[in-house]
Amino acid sequence: MNPFKMLRRAFVALALVIGTVAFAQGNLEINTPAISTLKQSMQQRHVQLAPLYASGAVGLAADGTVALRDASSVPLAQRGQVNALVAAENADRAALYREIARANGHPEWEAEVRKTFAQRWIERAQPGWWVQGAGGWAVRR
Repeated sequence: MNPFKMLRRAFVALALVIGTVAFAQGNLEINTPAISTLKQSMQQRHVQLAPLYASGAVGLAADGTVALRDASSVPLAQRGQVNALVAAENADRAALYREIARANGHPEWEAEVRKTFAQRWIERAQPGWWVQGAGGWAVRR
């Protein structure tokens, strides 16, 4: 490999390391009116999601979203409502990740914010809830 390409790769690697270090200094607890509104909406929705987590119908996905994991555990007449609930939750989560990155002055951090929150959601899941990891879906113990 020629020296120019090696130098270029080194700069790219350095930029990635600096970006990761910089993100580590980001404030995930930052609060703005938009973030506050999203959190409130998610807290209100959690009342409806909690029994779905407990039944295993809905699980916490590795990508920071929630997923309808077992549609057969939801009566057919209620599946539309559950799908709408999951979609609304995922829309708010995506907006939350985006707003936190923006509020930190680094919209490019959105993927890292999502990844960090995905880990947090799964780590804080209640025993008996389904979570998605590298090996697929499993019950949180």
